[in-house]
Amino acid sequence: MERYARQLELLGPEGQEKLRGARVVIAGVGGLGSVVSMYLVAAGVGHIALFDNGTLEIHNLNRQIMYDEEGLGMYKVVAAVKRLKRLNSEIEVVGYAEDVRSGKFREEASRANLIVDCLDNWASRIVIDKVSWALRKPLVHGGVSEFYGQVTTIVPGITTCLRCVLNLSEERTSVAAARPLQIIGPTPGVVGAIEAVEAIKLLTGSGELLTNKLLIVDLKRMEFTTLRLVASEECLC
Repeated sequence: MERYARQLELLGPEGQEKLRGARVVIAGVGGLGSVVSMYLVAAGVGHIALFDNGTLEIHNLNRQIMYDEEGLGMYKVVAAVKRLKRLNSEIEVVGYAEDVRSGKFREEASRANLIVDCLDNWASRIVIDKVSWALRKPLVHGGVSEFYGQVTTIVPGITTCLRCVLNLSEERTSVAAARPLQIIGPTPGVVGAIEAVEAIKLLTGSGELLTNKLLIVDLKRMEFTTLRLVASEECLC
C-alpha cells in the first residue's frame, strides 16, 4: 500500500479497498478525460473503461496532457491505455474506440459503479444521461469552454437528470455543435481534477458531493460559484 500512503490516512484502508474494487466508465479521453483518468488510475481505482472514437491531432496537445507527439494519428484510447498502464500497472484499463451510443458502452456501464462525463458535445451527453438513468448509475458531469467550466453529480432517484439541469434538448445541441470549442488549456485541467475528486468521494463515501448543486468555475475572474438545484416536477426522468 506504499503507493497510496499519502491518501490512506484520509480514506482509510476501507476506502482504498473500495477504490480497488470499483469500476468506472470514462466517456471521452480528451482534455477532461486525460486528467480524470490519470488521477483515478493514480488513486487506485481497480477497473477503468475508456470510450472515445477520436484520433489524436496536433491541436489536441495544448490541453490533452496525457498525450505526446508520438501518439499523433493514433486512436486516443489506444495511446491512453498505454500511458495509464505505465502510470499504474496494478490497474485494469481497457479502451474502446467507439461512440457512447454503442452497445459496448452500455455493457460496460451496466457493470460500473460510476460514469464520468468528459465529453465535448451535448448530443452525446444526452445519450449518457439516458444510460445513467436507465441503469441507475451515478454520473459525474463536467463541461468546459474558454476559461469556464461546470461540474455536478447526478444520482438517479436523488437528483434531477442532467437534461433538466442543463436544459438540454436535441434542437439545442444541434445548434451548439455548429461552433468549434474554443478553450484555454488549463481549463479542463482544473475541471477534470474536480471531477476526479468527486468520483473518489462518491466511490469511497467521503465528503460532500455536488448532488443537487452546480459548481461554476470562472478562471478568467478566478471565481467559483455553487448553485443550488431543485429537482423539477417535470423532470424528463
